[in-house]
Amino acid sequence: MQDSPQAGGRKSMDVLIIGSGAAGLTLALHLAAQQRVAVLSKGPVNEGSTFYAQGGVSAVLDRHDSLEAHVQDTLDAGAGLCDEAAVRHTVAHGPESIQWLLDLGVPFTYEPTTDGRVQLHLTREGGHSHRRVVHAADATGKAIENTLVEQVRRHPNIALFEHHIAVDLITSIKLGLVGPRRCLGAYVLDLESHRVEIFAAPSVVLASGGASKVYLYSSNPDGATGDGIAMAWRAGCRVANMEFMQFHPTCLFHPQAKSFLISEAVRGEGGRLLLPDGTPFMERFDPRGELAPRDIVARAIDHEMKRLGADCVYLDISHKPADFIRSHFPNIYKHCLEYGFDMTQDPLPVVPAAHYTCGGVMTDLAARTDLDGLYAVGEVAYTGLHGANRMASNSLLECLVFARSAAQDMGRRQPEPVPLAQIPAWDESRVTDSDEEVVVAHNWEELRRFMWDYVGIVRTSKRLQRAQRRIELLQGEIHEYYSHFRVTNDLIELRNLALVAEIIIRSAQSRAESRGLHYTLDHPVTDPALTGRPTVVSPCPAITAV
Repeated sequence: MQDSPQAGGRKSMDVLIIGSGAAGLTLALHLAAQQRVAVLSKGPVNEGSTFYAQGGVSAVLDRHDSLEAHVQDTLDAGAGLCDEAAVRHTVAHGPESIQWLLDLGVPFTYEPTTDGRVQLHLTREGGHSHRRVVHAADATGKAIENTLVEQVRRHPNIALFEHHIAVDLITSIKLGLVGPRRCLGAYVLDLESHRVEIFAAPSVVLASGGASKVYLYSSNPDGATGDGIAMAWRAGCRVANMEFMQFHPTCLFHPQAKSFLISEAVRGEGGRLLLPDGTPFMERFDPRGELAPRDIVARAIDHEMKRLGADCVYLDISHKPADFIRSHFPNIYKHCLEYGFDMTQDPLPVVPAAHYTCGGVMTDLAARTDLDGLYAVGEVAYTGLHGANRMASNSLLECLVFARSAAQDMGRRQPEPVPLAQIPAWDESRVTDSDEEVVVAHNWEELRRFMWDYVGIVRTSKRLQRAQRRIELLQGEIHEYYSHFRVTNDLIELRNLALVAEIIIRSAQSRAESRGLHYTLDHPVTDPALTGRPTVVSPCPAITAV
């Protein structure tokens, strides 16, 4: 990585990757043999959603399973909005993706066979018709992220920039350059020096994760603020299916637990959902019971909590042997004990929480966006894999597969050099340090609360209208604040979250039906005419169905 001689704070590289989760680090490792790669992380390199993923990675590895079964399960979970080509592309590359992780040394969980050998232990999660989820006990994301970070730190062609947050993309359009619309890099805030620097690259990758922190309760770490989605939209890229926000059904209900996730695998291994009086209820909502897709389970829990006025429901696996629970879920077991819950003896109190962004920046099968030189991989992207609902453990698989696809496409590209000297430095001549940081904190709290109340698991047209009015007011306040004060981490994230919230609201208003994760009481049935038609938000800004 080199600083340009023209000015301080100008860095030039072959590829800039914004985000350091499974998608970004996988891509960096695939590229680094031939290209100089910079990876940005808002905090410590492993402080992202990948690190906290408990469940696993889905892939067809059992002889009783099939690629076609995995495809059909995914299409079924996606409720008629999956792009079948994207599904088949992802599923077909599943086994080789697992082998790549094994070759790197990811410590997946094994089990003995009857003939004395060992094999990968495969678990089953909601929506899957077979056991096909590879895992590392109940901390798969941690095992994958730590392995990837170790490999990345060793590579001489990869430079990690921790505590750096992208402010906005640099494009040829913004600079008034003639020729095709292309991405040239990003303005990046160094959170330690408080300087905005230029990171220039002919290939830029958004791997910044999802936007679940737009809601008051989320299982995601604090950095899931929709940065990549907002930056891409401002740069002229289309965004799709943002009304489909997945709520994980079972997060630990405790005031200090910060929505600690109780893995889907607990239900996959026999955990039962119970009302406060101990009555099971899932069979009344779906014949698959606890193994129904997450949207159905989350709505069922939401319905029962509202019907009963209950603070939570309960997840019980205590009927299984204690040794089985401790060996399969050691981290969950230990973490719950810290809050006074012994899952080998008693049910765990659980509530739904925002968990995964199924929509995102529109890409093709090579992870290319609408802007030349700009790619999107992982949760930030809309590939068409998830449709109206993400099936459990397909997300890490998507990261691995599309990171490799993007790397292969970049290897074929011969982009024009970035005109680094023509990129203007970040202008702070007309702004000052804020003396009203409380405004950012209050706007952040208001945004997340009304999104939870009005644009949550169950929606109505009136609630969405209320949310629309509030986001318009907030957008005006945030724009004024952004125009007058120096950027900070909190202000950048608030600006991005507000834009993503607006896109979610507009997308939800445009879909006059209930499908997958989008459920509205005013249109409770699915409209067959909308099957296969994602909601597309254009920066024009107009909403179109294609």
